[in-house]
Amino acid sequence: MTDSTSPAPSPQAAPFLQAWTESVARVLGQIAGSPSPCIVVREAPAGIAPYSDGDSWIAGTFTGSLRGEMSLRLPPSSILQLARTIMGGTRDLSEAATAEAAISGEAAAGITAGDREAVLELLRQVAGLVASALKASWGEVQLHLEPSASAPSWPASSTSWLRAGGDPAAALIEVQLSAALVAALRVERTESAKSAMLSSASVPAAGEPRPEPGKVKLDLLMDVELAVTLRFGSRRLLLREVLDLIPGAVVDLDRQVHEPVDVLLDGRLLARGEVVVVDGNYGVRVTEVAPANS
Repeated sequence: MTDSTSPAPSPQAAPFLQAWTESVARVLGQIAGSPSPCIVVREAPAGIAPYSDGDSWIAGTFTGSLRGEMSLRLPPSSILQLARTIMGGTRDLSEAATAEAAISGEAAAGITAGDREAVLELLRQVAGLVASALKASWGEVQLHLEPSASAPSWPASSTSWLRAGGDPAAALIEVQLSAALVAALRVERTESAKSAMLSSASVPAAGEPRPEPGKVKLDLLMDVELAVTLRFGSRRLLLREVLDLIPGAVVDLDRQVHEPVDVLLDGRLLARGEVVVVDGNYGVRVTEVAPANS
């Protein structure tokens, strides 16, 4: 999101985002034939439009030694500006028109399928460089980018912006990281550092207990923040019913008031419990913990 509720960039994501800025600058610089700076912006840039139908969403999935999800959002003006850069300035869009379109929200009218495909291919080139840059700290990493029809279904654990190019024609890319990816960034890097410290330490004397590898890995996870979601119920709606929704409409769920709510961790059932109110905030009193194989 672009409001005050957006989660701040995680400190663990700093080297990760640095790899993105360097890779974006390198690819754009090669295309433009001149330096094209890219920086991380920790807060939503002033005047940036909220989510709109003209936005391009790109879903990223990490595999290999680093696992998790990320999402890239490009407002219409950014798509056009990047497309103009890719096409060597032949795209019929002036910088003034770009800025005006960004403010009015009308930039999407001039975007073609070719523009979106060109920007996606550019970001895939960037992703390849990012994966190579992350290898030194996290080992072999693969990053797959695919277009998405909407915002991610998972809650963002870290949100920041990449500003590529100079004002007033900078392209802005919103970067959202899942809790799983932020946790992986922290655990993998911390584990590498701790392994290096253990390997450089002196060999324990005879009879001195050695640290258990499993215990070390578990300790690394204890301070990782995870997104927990409460599920009160669900219901399937026809498209016409969704379009008919208005303020004040009531949607009946498939769960009775007296039934326990689900506590979900990354979409998996963790526990069930009763809804309570604690100091004016909703909470849940756990009554049942789900089995490990649920």
